[in-house]
Amino acid sequence: MQSLIQNLPDTPGVYQYFDASGKLLYVGKAKSLKKRVKSYWRFTPSLHPNPSQSPRILKMLSEAVNLEYIVVSSEEDALILENSLIKQLNPKYNILLRDDKTYPYIYIDESSPFPRFEITRKVVKGKQITYYGPFPSGGKALYDALYELFPLVQKKSCLQGQKACLFHQIKKCLAPCEGKVTPQDYGKIVQEAKEALTKRKPLIEKLQARMMQLAEQERFEEAAATRDMIEAIDQVSLHSSIDLANTLDVDIFAIVNGDERGVLVKLFMREGKIISSSHSYFRHTHIFDKNEAYKQALLEFYTIDTPHLIKEILVPEEFEDMAQVAQTLSIRFEKKITIKAPQKGSKHKLTSLAVQNAHELLRKKPAERIIEQEVAHLLSLSTIPYRIETFDNSHMMGEAIVGGMVVWHEGAWDRSSYRRYILEAKDETAQMRELLSRRISDFSKTPPPDLWILDGGQANLNIARSLLRDAGVNLDVIAIAKEKLDAKAHRAKGAAKDILYTQEGVFELKPNDKRLHWIQRQRDEAHRYAIDFHRNKKRKHDTQVSLLNKHGVGPATVKKLLDYFGTFEAISKASFEEIATVTNVKIAKSLTQDDQA
Repeated sequence: MQSLIQNLPDTPGVYQYFDASGKLLYVGKAKSLKKRVKSYWRFTPSLHPNPSQSPRILKMLSEAVNLEYIVVSSEEDALILENSLIKQLNPKYNILLRDDKTYPYIYIDESSPFPRFEITRKVVKGKQITYYGPFPSGGKALYDALYELFPLVQKKSCLQGQKACLFHQIKKCLAPCEGKVTPQDYGKIVQEAKEALTKRKPLIEKLQARMMQLAEQERFEEAAATRDMIEAIDQVSLHSSIDLANTLDVDIFAIVNGDERGVLVKLFMREGKIISSSHSYFRHTHIFDKNEAYKQALLEFYTIDTPHLIKEILVPEEFEDMAQVAQTLSIRFEKKITIKAPQKGSKHKLTSLAVQNAHELLRKKPAERIIEQEVAHLLSLSTIPYRIETFDNSHMMGEAIVGGMVVWHEGAWDRSSYRRYILEAKDETAQMRELLSRRISDFSKTPPPDLWILDGGQANLNIARSLLRDAGVNLDVIAIAKEKLDAKAHRAKGAAKDILYTQEGVFELKPNDKRLHWIQRQRDEAHRYAIDFHRNKKRKHDTQVSLLNKHGVGPATVKKLLDYFGTFEAISKASFEEIATVTNVKIAKSLTQDDQA
């Protein structure tokens, strides 16, 4: 490795350190590969780590036996590639932030004489578009409130007609389609609605009055829905006494690392008011590196599809690549973006508020966290599993072959991240290989979790470890084999003696062990999810087979058609000649008679 280090090119690039088993330890970027990598080492009397490096880097270097690098054309490209590789490969000594969700915005295009508010997560083309947000939560409630309280054009289709509809009759629209309101008067209503998006107090007061009115009219379901809307809007933004008199538009990011996990807090200020906020936790890493954390947080949040980007980002403290990240974002969005770490004044109060909230969030410790820690200790996992993906596949006699992935995150099921897979493989081993391979191929979009749990035994564990090793991904994996009594799977909690397969060996816990119950809970949810998908797919398959049977097509011919065309939809679209070639003229006439008619 010494010869390689001493002969690195003096160009921008990304470098990767590996341990003796080929496991990826660390990914870094450099303006000059030669200078950056050399700075880690001393070459006399023999190659050894530079003692001036941080404890985290020294620990990594003590395990490193191999180095690989990729040359790129600019430091900006190196920064982007570094971020992408960390997200996909989950290196042992890098921080991995998983907050890669896109947030909705409310926008209005005022090029129309009677504009409407809409919700989007992407950039909308137009010169007179104004965005409000982002709204990590409560955005839909705000949107609905606008149409509940203001007589706006309720639907896109409303202006296409020339006659007032039901919305006008119930006084939710002023019927511009019949010319009953001028663009100028309608514009005044739009202006009131726009102010309500940033000044929440008057909006909530109007909703409360509306709720009381509905209750008095004994329209209790509508009153309850309005109450829920009020609660959702109330939770949108962080309650703070900070309210700047100016029209400051800034985003505030604060990252704090705790003993067991870290947290990223984001505040969004528009026109001097904090309009929304969000937070996300990240796994505990060996030693925290704020530079890596802020790089990832900012590059992942401000994607090219971000609908509205402010020009100033605030952080509580400077980090090494702050100027480079600002330059990369400026190039990405073709306008000047600055990142500042204010030390005094109102902006400093904003970053302090974000840090204060981060510490408060770290103090909260769900009961599930204790079990997760105990599981990590028992199974010698590399990190506490805060995000877990569990897999199972299901089929019946080779029909309706499907796979399911469920996700446990921060002590709760993350159902929005559940995934269903239609599988092609025929045997269960190949099905698991296909299922996991497809998930690995998606790591570039959705980073790997802290732990995989597989329904099955040693064979499935070996498949997963082999696939991850080939992909260069660091990820803990365990498998849980269902105990079988009288040749039947036995799932009952408190009685099952399921076996756990791990890299450290085989574990058989007592049936009343809470750690076993926690793992079983993950497995059983994956099984339920996969079975439900299988049943739905099988039901649809049987319906389609039944329809073919009515046309005189028997099971053997159905199989022949499916083998040739692939899907029932393809069969239904096939021509007379195609079906006749696969089967015979009689069946072709029967299946295409409607088309011929």
